[in-house]
Amino acid sequence: MTTVDSWTEAACAELGVHVDDGTIRVVLDLARDVAHQVERPAAPVSAFLLGLAVGGGQSLAGAAGQLRALAEGWPGSEPGEVG
Repeated sequence: MTTVDSWTEAACAELGVHVDDGTIRVVLDLARDVAHQVERPAAPVSAFLLGLAVGGGQSLAGAAGQLRALAEGWPGSEPGEVG
């Protein structure tokens, strides 16, 4: 088990929520893309906003796709550039 896995398990237990591995992968991928295409501090903010959107009824994949597309078109980022 990785540190991220252990942290996620403990955090979910603490908050009384459940999340699957696929959801974690979407959030991590989005954070990586935003960090590289916008700037690092935008990554956790984007993850938080993704959570708000999903909590408000949007689909995880749809909301993540919207944010990813926004990051890809952000001034100064190169299309398809992911570190």
